[in-house]
Amino acid sequence: MAIAKAERLMNLALCLLNTARPLSKRELRDSIEAYIEVSSEDAFNRTFERDKDDLRELGMVIETVESLDGEVGYLARRDLNRLPPVTLDAAEAAALGLVARVWQQARLAGAASGALQKLRAAGVPMVDAEGDHYSALEPRVPAGDAAFEPLMIACRDRRVVTFDYRKSNAATPEVRQVEPWALECWHGNWYLAGHDRGRRAQRVFRLSRIVGRVRSRSGEFTAEVPDQVAVREGVAAFAGEHATAQARIRLRAGAGYPLRARATRFLSRGVEWDELEIPYGHGLDAWLAEFGPDVLVLAPAELRADVLERLRAVAAG
Repeated sequence: MAIAKAERLMNLALCLLNTARPLSKRELRDSIEAYIEVSSEDAFNRTFERDKDDLRELGMVIETVESLDGEVGYLARRDLNRLPPVTLDAAEAAALGLVARVWQQARLAGAASGALQKLRAAGVPMVDAEGDHYSALEPRVPAGDAAFEPLMIACRDRRVVTFDYRKSNAATPEVRQVEPWALECWHGNWYLAGHDRGRRAQRVFRLSRIVGRVRSRSGEFTAEVPDQVAVREGVAAFAGEHATAQARIRLRAGAGYPLRARATRFLSRGVEWDELEIPYGHGLDAWLAEFGPDVLVLAPAELRADVLERLRAVAAG
């Protein structure tokens, strides 16, 4: 919303809230500077009706009252527009605090911090899920990817986006045109789910693989947006989370901690290499290739071949 419009709506709301009697459109036009500057009566009427509808859409209760002489007046009674006291339980306060921290590296960091301060000033305890006040060790959800904010806005506004995307086994990025549905953080990385127009199918994109600027434009979506977008399930399928077997790998000591967290069994621990088993499912080859020389696939043979093929494709580029 433009600053000029936001200021005009705020002034209209204040006039309607602070009057003891209904105010006519003429009185409102004479009281609000932005309306005084409107050149014609028709233009004012159109602007006022839009502003009134916008305030009602935001939840404001505006009454329309007809006087004895037939003139229509407007007011917003405080008792109908007063919010109840804000009360949050421990889990809700913890979730709200964590959401605010998503913005710690984004443009709304100041607004999120200010909102938390207002809640604390109102007596809302900002505690963690265990009921303890936050200490120096606080949960954090990183949002440092440059693509995060423009994609979040595109998801909210239902705007088609275009970006350059580099797959794990590709040396150069490809242009993708996507109808964005939802963002979700999984295993410390942000992912976008949406309809890939070029492939005419649902796809999941890791934000850290987006190269350059995200460009957005208006236009109708060509695919129906699901009622529930399963971002995490889609990522899990492509990352081997839905395992059908076990893979045996050799992992360089001190490296590959996400793989170690997935290990179902440690076969041996050495000075330079550790041998372990991890769940093997669709997409595991792409994930293992990201660790480069720190991972050696021992079995199964088809997984080893797939990882080598991806690494050779990157090296050839």
